Amino acid sequence: MNVIVSNKYQSLLANLNVDIIKSINGEFEVEDLVNQFTNFYYNKMILDITALRNYQDITTIQNLSVSMDVSNIIILLDDSEVVNSPKYLSSLISMGIYNFTRNVDAINFLVNNPNTYKDVAQYHLLNNSTTTIENEEDTGGGFEKLNLRVIGVKNVTDHAGSTTLTYLLKKELAKKYNVLAVEVDEHDFIYFNDKTLKTTSSLDLPAFIATNSDVEVILVDLNERGSIASCTEVIYLIEPGLIKLNKLIRKDKRTFEKLHDKKIILNRSILNDRDIKDFEYESRSKVFFNIPNLDDKLDNQKIIGEFLIKLGFSRFDNNSEDGKSNKLFNIFKS
Repeated sequence: MNVIVSNKYQSLLANLNVDIIKSINGEFEVEDLVNQFTNFYYNKMILDITALRNYQDITTIQNLSVSMDVSNIIILLDDSEVVNSPKYLSSLISMGIYNFTRNVDAINFLVNNPNTYKDVAQYHLLNNSTTTIENEEDTGGGFEKLNLRVIGVKNVTDHAGSTTLTYLLKKELAKKYNVLAVEVDEHDFIYFNDKTLKTTSSLDLPAFIATNSDVEVILVDLNERGSIASCTEVIYLIEPGLIKLNKLIRKDKRTFEKLHDKKIILNRSILNDRDIKDFEYESRSKVFFNIPNLDDKLDNQKIIGEFLIKLGFSRFDNNSEDGKSNKLFNIFKS
């Protein structure tokens, strides 16, 4: 059973899908928490950082780390500049606090899958410099690694199929490349019954990438909300149904203007070549690739292979996995 100490984020924490034995709300001194919970048995303490008085002073957190077992504490950070600064996050790690997040949904995962140092090493500053191996760019806070492609798959229309497409891409890429697939802030990968599929939070995504930089490709299912900052490239999924497109435009009339020069993928599409030209004309955009409805139970997706070639994965050529030609007229059988 777990306990919740909340303040600013009380309503959000109240909706957690975890067993709660005790919940308190308000602003507390570290000593208050120590007195209440020293002899109280619990599995994890889910701590809204704003529930600590003077929490932006790192010495407050230091007092907490000295007085309580921080391995049993999951801290929900606020969005303040101080708390999210590299120095503050690094200080948390130096105190042995590895379970922190800005995303409430990630708490459910951390309760049963606590972080280790390896998971947060990305944020640890040593000798006034980061321990990361990426070269940060001034333009977006993202990074690019040698010999590693980090491809984000992001829904533009609601539920455009990023999770299934990420899975299909990973399954096909694995035939030729060392590849990982990870979803952000969701747990839908479990339904594919594939233990190689990973899950992480938005906050922990850079650390996940850094600690898996020995692979050739990391596919990131960003869903609708995931940040693109950690990706070297992003493909944007649009399901071109009339209702979904109208909803998209009503939500933001400048959507396609913002997608100018981006890789737009029509997914779960029933459009033919002429329809695509009409779509491009009306939206003033360019379609990178058109993917029809696919059967995710099939092992060899020809259209996925063609898409990967378009993305520049040169190990996929015009030969099928069994060595037979995929020429248009495959008359002669071996």
